[in-house]
Amino acid sequence: MKPPLPGGDPVLSAGVVPVRPTSAGPRFLVLRAFRYWDFPKGEIEPGEDPLAAARREFTEETGLVELDFRWGELFVETERYGHGKIARYYLAAAAVGDVTLPVNPRLGRPEHHEYRWIAAAEADALFNARLRKVLAWACGHVGC
Repeated sequence: MKPPLPGGDPVLSAGVVPVRPTSAGPRFLVLRAFRYWDFPKGEIEPGEDPLAAARREFTEETGLVELDFRWGELFVETERYGHGKIARYYLAAAAVGDVTLPVNPRLGRPEHHEYRWIAAAEADALFNARLRKVLAWACGHVGC
């Protein structure tokens, strides 16, 4: 897919802000690709519903299947970044299962190098300004 022209239609991706309740407070699942940390997400395929894309990307990138959208289907979108991209994130509990970093068949390797379940303060320190806004939105719902 070609990047949009400046001011053109954005490339929309969808993902999940996975949260796992613990006795020490909520922990968020973050993934690292090279030096960049993010929540699981990816491009929406033509004709695909954004929530379905978020679920698909979550499973493809983490190996996890079970999500509980206990906060409903609410989402937050980032401002445009990169070559006109916008990311939409849904909030869901992912309390069951162990993360794996499956091989992406297109790449022949996992998309990510590392994962962590971390508290909001640690995530805030790893994220850029755009993702800090997403994290603050999630914390407003889960109570960080």
